[in-house]
Amino acid sequence: MMILVVLLLHQFLCPTPSVASQAKPGCQDTCGNLTNIPYPFGIGPNCYRDQGFAIDCNSTDHGSVPYLSGGNILINDIYLLTGEMNVSTVLALDCYYNYGNQTITNNSGSFANLWSDRTYTFSDSRNKFTVLGCDTRAYFTDVVLGFTTGCISVCSSPSMVTNGSCNGIGCCQTSIPKGVRNIDVEVHSFSNNSSRVNYFNPCNYAFLVDQEVFIFHGISDFSSDFYERNDRRAPVVLDWVIRNQTCADAVTASDYACVSQNSTCYDAPNGDGYRCNCSAGYRGNPYLKDNGGCKDIDECSMDGAVAYPCKGICTNTPGSYLCNCRKGKHSDDPKLFECRSSFPVIPVALGIGIPFILILIGSWIFLGHQMRKLNNLKDQFFEQNGGLHLQQLLSSNPNITFKIFSKEDIERATDKFNQNNILGQGGQGMVFKGVLPDNRVVAVKKSMVVNEMQNTQFANEMIILSQINHRNVVKLLGCCVEVEVPMLVYEYISNGTLFHLIHGGRLIPLKDRLRIVTETASAIAYLHSAASPPILHGDIKSSNILLDANYMAKVSDFGASKLTPLDKDQFATFMQGTWGYLDPECLQTGQLTDKSDVYSFGVVLAEFLTRKKAVTSVEGIVKEKSLANTFVTSMKENRILEVLDPQILKEGRIDLIIEVCKLITRCLSMTGEERPTMKEVAMELEGLAMFEIHSSVPYNPEEMESLLGQSSCNCGDDSTGLYSLEKRAALSIEGGR
Repeated sequence: MMILVVLLLHQFLCPTPSVASQAKPGCQDTCGNLTNIPYPFGIGPNCYRDQGFAIDCNSTDHGSVPYLSGGNILINDIYLLTGEMNVSTVLALDCYYNYGNQTITNNSGSFANLWSDRTYTFSDSRNKFTVLGCDTRAYFTDVVLGFTTGCISVCSSPSMVTNGSCNGIGCCQTSIPKGVRNIDVEVHSFSNNSSRVNYFNPCNYAFLVDQEVFIFHGISDFSSDFYERNDRRAPVVLDWVIRNQTCADAVTASDYACVSQNSTCYDAPNGDGYRCNCSAGYRGNPYLKDNGGCKDIDECSMDGAVAYPCKGICTNTPGSYLCNCRKGKHSDDPKLFECRSSFPVIPVALGIGIPFILILIGSWIFLGHQMRKLNNLKDQFFEQNGGLHLQQLLSSNPNITFKIFSKEDIERATDKFNQNNILGQGGQGMVFKGVLPDNRVVAVKKSMVVNEMQNTQFANEMIILSQINHRNVVKLLGCCVEVEVPMLVYEYISNGTLFHLIHGGRLIPLKDRLRIVTETASAIAYLHSAASPPILHGDIKSSNILLDANYMAKVSDFGASKLTPLDKDQFATFMQGTWGYLDPECLQTGQLTDKSDVYSFGVVLAEFLTRKKAVTSVEGIVKEKSLANTFVTSMKENRILEVLDPQILKEGRIDLIIEVCKLITRCLSMTGEERPTMKEVAMELEGLAMFEIHSSVPYNPEEMESLLGQSSCNCGDDSTGLYSLEKRAALSIEGGR
């Protein structure tokens, strides 16, 4: 029950905003622990919408239990506003028990099928394929999509396993693609668990799980009773839709689902279909008519006062509210600032005299005019930058934590952009350190470049960027749009940039270098493959990779202008980057692709492996020397020893260094078609990092020269070296047993 308990605590501490989620009148709305079941879901005839919204309420010895109709998927909760459902699926396990000289095996896979009902898909943003064990390999397959991915988890002693860390040491996690409706999970031990890890790792497990609620508890999760403790299941998030139509097609259809008078329709990001929501200022069930549908929110009530502030007199209106000061008082914005008494003109006039009063009145009129002019300019910028549309998106999606900051908020946080708070600056703007009223430390990016983008596009892209959820991507917290160029507010990362780490002269072991670049590659691959829509960074460089207090990589400085179009045949056509990291093919064509980010990342890899800057001057003259060209030429001419950092050569990981060099050379290919994708780069780096843990080869210059002489990066059919690497890693693991 451990995972389910964590799930319940998460729902208690982070509840979904209260909505009037109702069942169809006259229908059962409760089954066991699942309460207030909202239509279009329902139990029994005529109580649910066709197309897969039926729920079976089965009686057991422990009471009633809700399942998706006709399947083995247990329902934990339904989220009407976000189009999500929390369910439980069966764990796959592989256990070995030794009795004397006999080994008893208990191996069981898991399977869940949503393909017969296209209403549901497994959420690619919330779920991770997870493997537990120290002697474990597992596979996750969708036979319909023809997709298979694997995860390997290894360790040789309990001391290697760290609680909460799924980095391949005792716990391994990997992402799933969009559109998955079938899960077929198999898990096995490398050596039937007869190795030296058996005494603390009798069982291996594999399962799909909601990454927001799963916590790895170290070696206690390897025990044989883990299966029963978690009720044999793991919590998983499904995305559901009203299927087969977009909003544009559905609105004229006879079975259009958004039937409430004050409801809106939006296309689902994961799945072929749409969902409904209440319009701004309304709350309820958009799938029901009349009293069960979307009702006006009383913004002036105590419940609404937190989300809809008013320092003056609040008046509720249909879908909105008014906030005004009492007669005789005023405020620049009564929703945010207290109403104050107006200037006492009459007493001053009587006490000081008419001439002074006239001067004072003239000054007051002038200041009032300037204030109105300033407020009008702020309103103009707010509307020009899509603030109204952004407000509407936020009010219709209360789960989004993205915030619109006022200009005054930003000035207070940065001490009016005090020079002492500057974190960095470049040709396009400056980044300031700031402190919010709740004592959160943030980074404020103040750009000097005006982007000519559509208002609605900017607002939509801010919402998309704010929902990026990856541990190695800097979180976008909000923006300020009442200035000429919108300012962006990010989480603050405390340990500087990768550029300063590389060129600061500090000792950096090879394993730490591999970990940092693997985390960076994983983040960029997430932006390319898992974000919706995909995001091209466009300016990958070591100074845009930040390091937190634990030296974990955080990719930063990705902009809304780099979101790729939904049509994959289109390309982004902007030019923004740093000389030395720019893709030469992009410079020729003016078209940025995902392979442009691969080239820039290859330069970062070369920079980290050599500790040389991307561009250096030659003997103090104007001519500059490119690290990318130097690295590729050195590989072709078998002179790579002259380029590599002597620190890592002393560690003696000869095979590993050669594989990284080959990967860099492929990334730095002059044509994008010859470069790997970022997902392939991330997977290969993960494998190399795993190999580094299980290998220790002493440094031998003659052997290094021999290996280099064999490769030169026309690497034959196995240009990645990945097959040989996997073979050596397997031999290393088997030999260690």
